[in-house]
Amino acid sequence: MRDRTRGAGLAAVRTLQKFFTAPDPGRVRLRTSARAVVGIALAVAVAELLGLSLVASITAGLAALLAFFTVGDATVRRQAVTTALLPVVGFPALAAATLLHGAPPARDAAWLLVVFAGVYARRWGPRGHALGIFAFMQFFVTQFLHALPAQLPELFAATGVALASAGLVRFGLWPIERRVPPPAAPAPLPGTGLARPTTRQAFQATVACGIALAAGQLISHERWYWAVGTAWWIFVNTASRGETLVRGFRRVLGTVTGIAAGLLVAVPLGGAPAPTALLVAACVFGIFYTAPLSYSWMMFFVTVMAGLLYGLLGVLHPGLLVLRFEETAVGALGAVIGVALLPVTTHAATNAWIERAVTCVHTCTTAAARRLAGDPHADPAPHAAELELLLGRARLTLAPLVHPLSPLRARKARARRVLALLDDCAREIKGLAAVAGDADASHDARLAAAAWRVESAVHALVPQVRPVTDPARATAGVPHHHPGAEAALVHLHSLEQALVDLAAPLRTSPREPLVPAA
Repeated sequence: MRDRTRGAGLAAVRTLQKFFTAPDPGRVRLRTSARAVVGIALAVAVAELLGLSLVASITAGLAALLAFFTVGDATVRRQAVTTALLPVVGFPALAAATLLHGAPPARDAAWLLVVFAGVYARRWGPRGHALGIFAFMQFFVTQFLHALPAQLPELFAATGVALASAGLVRFGLWPIERRVPPPAAPAPLPGTGLARPTTRQAFQATVACGIALAAGQLISHERWYWAVGTAWWIFVNTASRGETLVRGFRRVLGTVTGIAAGLLVAVPLGGAPAPTALLVAACVFGIFYTAPLSYSWMMFFVTVMAGLLYGLLGVLHPGLLVLRFEETAVGALGAVIGVALLPVTTHAATNAWIERAVTCVHTCTTAAARRLAGDPHADPAPHAAELELLLGRARLTLAPLVHPLSPLRARKARARRVLALLDDCAREIKGLAAVAGDADASHDARLAAAAWRVESAVHALVPQVRPVTDPARATAGVPHHHPGAEAALVHLHSLEQALVDLAAPLRTSPREPLVPAA
């Protein structure tokens, strides 16, 4: 048993080492994590200088954290507008949660309304996503801090200070996005009524949070809100039943390991201000640095930070951390029940995202072919960047099928095959876009013919995508065998083969064993 524990600990350390040695182009992840620490520290420092209470200072720190974490628009201008809009949804949620503190039924109903509206707002893209999360978390923070109506003015002041500090650091002192513009997140899957994923998920999340709220209050009348928070965050950035279940497992795993660390670190500190502040800063950095890589490790740092904040408030003890685990487990169970309502199957979600990715392959190939034929206005680079995002979303939907605990061997093999072929497509598209930017590789009839074959392969996978290239016109008057076109031809031929191979795992039943390609 001791050997197993030691082995698990070593595996965790190795995993964490991988995160801190993982590729970080331009050190964007490192800089955004450090910037968040600076912005949050500034918000707390200003709140303290203004003489606000400890509860208000913690509110300021958490509001600044959310401003950095949730705002993810594609341009700096849109990020600034979204940040400015955060109080529009945050202040009403903060006021409702505080003023209804003494009326639990009304408070609970108001929170479930915020849950539904927050998830429903995701249909409006990154801005709706950010505003929904901020409104929910403002409600959560008042429960976490047990804020009273008399404290509402200084909570408003603390939130305003936090958003101003976050904006100053993000858009003035350390504008990372001006040098490295973040790619726009892919739009949600289309649909109407309950067929629209955001509408369907709004109902699922509301049911899940309602179950978590009721069960959480049976366990504890004081800390029940952790169950609601767990159910809510499990539904963030998920679109299918499988994604939700895997995210719930990872949240519980991260919480358990975080509780263990809290028992070793936060409890002995007993809320000592200086070391607690340093460790909270380290946790904030860990949250931002690991969030793009691992939800479990992000939750580990969130849980340790929560324990440290409880220590500052003078209420931390081992039993509280155990209660934290119980509420997390109840919230995860609520999410499992909620996702059973109007479920979106992993297979349906995966196919939808793969179709969008394949359609993007078609668009990128067409743009590259036009550029290679001499059209200076055609640029495949933006489409290649969009493809990376779409493939990332497809990988996320496939993650439940390739999870180590998945018992579905046939589906796991199929999902791994699809992932490998999608990676091939991404690699060839990236290479093709790079070659298309080279004027020496243009004007070769073989490129037009190869692009036409890729379009045909796309059309076989996604029939509604109509070919836009006329092979007769594309090759008319174009010289043959240009030596600079060889690299582009290699990419196009490999891309065509990957698309042809995708037909087997996508067109056969997911329950049938996958026949290996010859």
